[in-house]
Amino acid sequence: IRLYFPVALKRMLNFNVPPVKNSTGEPVWKVLIYDRFGQDIISPLLSVKELRDMGITLHLLLHSDRDAIPDVPAVYFVMPTEENIDRMCQDLRNQLYESYYLNFISAISRSKLEDIANAAIGANAVTQVAKVFDQYLNFITLEDDMFVLCNQNKELVSYRAINRPDIMDTEMETIMDTIVDSLFCFFVTLGAIPIIRCSRGTAAEMVAVKLDKKLRENLRDARNSLFTGDALGTGQFSFQRPLLVLVDRNIDLATPLHHTWTYQALVHDVLDFHLNRVNLEESTGSESSPAGARPKKKNKKSYDLTASDKFWQKHKGSPFPEVAESVQQELESYRAQEDEVKRLKSIMGIEGEDEGAISMLSDNTAKLTSAVSSLPELLEKKRLIDLHTNVATAVLEHIKSRKLDVYFEYEEKIMSKSTLDKSLLDMISDPDAGTPEDKMRLFLIYYISSAQAPSEIDLEQYKKALMDAGCNLAPLNYIKQWK
Repeated sequence: IRLYFPVALKRMLNFNVPPVKNSTGEPVWKVLIYDRFGQDIISPLLSVKELRDMGITLHLLLHSDRDAIPDVPAVYFVMPTEENIDRMCQDLRNQLYESYYLNFISAISRSKLEDIANAAIGANAVTQVAKVFDQYLNFITLEDDMFVLCNQNKELVSYRAINRPDIMDTEMETIMDTIVDSLFCFFVTLGAIPIIRCSRGTAAEMVAVKLDKKLRENLRDARNSLFTGDALGTGQFSFQRPLLVLVDRNIDLATPLHHTWTYQALVHDVLDFHLNRVNLEESTGSESSPAGARPKKKNKKSYDLTASDKFWQKHKGSPFPEVAESVQQELESYRAQEDEVKRLKSIMGIEGEDEGAISMLSDNTAKLTSAVSSLPELLEKKRLIDLHTNVATAVLEHIKSRKLDVYFEYEEKIMSKSTLDKSLLDMISDPDAGTPEDKMRLFLIYYISSAQAPSEIDLEQYKKALMDAGCNLAPLNYIKQWK
C-alpha cells in the first residue's frame, strides 16, 4: 500500500502530474486546503517537512477563516459533501486564490459538480478552476501493510453501529455504502481487481455483493474504467489478482476484548494512540504541592510512531519485557558512543609537543572527524531512546497499576482451554487488579469462550461480584443475548 499511496498523494500535490525525478527546479509554491478527512489521510504519510519540499507553504482546514492569497494556486483535498461544496463555491466567489485544483477523496456526483460550475460562472472564475479530480483515496494508510477505513465518525461504521438491535434498513445501507466506497478506492489505488470471498448470511456478504457490483459497473465501460489506462498500479498485478477475504467480527468476538502483551498492541490499548500518534500526559514528579497551592498542570506530549522510527519498526510486535530490555541496551550503546566523542575531544587538547602526542593527535583527528560526522545520527538515536523510554514507562505504569500481565496470562489460558490456577471469582473480586472495564473484559472472554454458558445461579454470583467491582453490566447483557 505504501508503494502506491504516497505516489498518488504526491502526484496530486504536484497538480496531478507525476513528479519528475532528478529535477533540480524549485517546486511551485502552493496552498493545500483540506477537510478533517483529508487531514487524517495525509498526516500519517507526509510530514510537514515533506509537504514543504513539495512546495506546500501553507496547509489549512477548509472551514477555518482563511485570508485571500491572490497570487498562489490552491490544491483542495476534500470529501464531496454538501457543506464542503458550498464552502468551495464561496472561495470562488471571494476570489481567494490564483487558481484552483479540486481533488475529491471520493467520486463527486454530477449534480454537485454542476453546483461548482454554476458558482465558477457566477464568480467569473471558470478559467481559474484548473483541474477537477476524483482521487479515490478514501482510506487511511497507517503502515506498509495496514489501512483503516476512516477516523472521522468511525463510530458510524463500527461493530456497534452494524449490530444495533434498532437499526433501520436505510441506516444499514448507508453503512454498507461507506465501507464499499473505501474498499473500492483502495483497489483503484492498487490498480487491481480482487477475487472476493466472504462468510455467508452476514454483513460481510452484503459488503461483498455491493463491492462486486460496483467493480463490475466500472469495468463495463472500458473507455472510462479506472482499472485500465494510466491508473497508478495498472498492469503491475494484472496477472495475479489479490484475494479479498471479508469476515464478520462476530466470528471471533473474544480477541478484541483480550488484554495484550506486545508493544504496539499495549500502546493502542492503554494509551491515547490514533493515526500513528501517541499523546502522553507527563507526570510532574513525586514532589507534592504545598497545601492550598493549585495543582500543577500536567504537560502533554505527542510522539509520532512511524515507519521511519527504526526502533518501533523492529520492536512493535515484541513482548513488552523484551522492549524494555532493548530500550536499556540502546541507551547503553548511545552512552558508549557519547563517551567516545567526549574522550576524543579531551585528547584534542593535548599538552606538550612530544612525538607520541603528535602521532596520537593525527590518529584521533580522523576518529573525531568520523565521530562528528555521525553526530546527526547520534542525536536521532537519542531522540528515539527518549521517545521510547517515555512511551514504555507510561505503558509500564498501566501494567503495574492494573496487573495487566496477570490478565493477559489468565485470558490466554481461558482462550486456549488450559486449566486455570486461580478462580475467576477471585480475579473479579481482587480490588488491586484492574479497572472495572478490565474485569468486564475478562468475564466476557470467559463467557464467550466457554463451551456452555454458566448456570443461572453461577451467573448471578458473577454479576454480583462485577457490580461490587463497579462494572456496568450492559455489555454482559448484550453478549448474553448475542450468544
